[in-house]
Amino acid sequence: MSKKNKQLINVVYSTNPNFNYESESDEEQETLPKNQQKIYVSIDRKQRGGKDVTLVEGFVGAEDDLKELGKTLKSKCGVGGSVKDNEILIQGAMRDKVYDLLIKDGYTQTKKKGG
Repeated sequence: MSKKNKQLINVVYSTNPNFNYESESDEEQETLPKNQQKIYVSIDRKQRGGKDVTLVEGFVGAEDDLKELGKTLKSKCGVGGSVKDNEILIQGAMRDKVYDLLIKDGYTQTKKKGG
């Protein structure tokens, strides 16, 4: 099997002459400018043992840029957290503080979700 065919996913064989194979892309997604990012900040309690977690979703861009934003937010809030599944998780109910930090940092289209 050629190297090209090894990267194809979810297809064994197709008789469709117009079929386009899905392949794993090695290229990073380009990061949108801060003022074009549509980021949502919410508080989540599901499957977290009753503890509050501030969830930052909607970031479009390279994983390294997302990790850098997560690191900055955790540092400025003085709490722990993680970056996974294209989301930033920050320990505690920090929705308002995270929202204010993002707006101040130039993420002008940031919105709060939930009560």
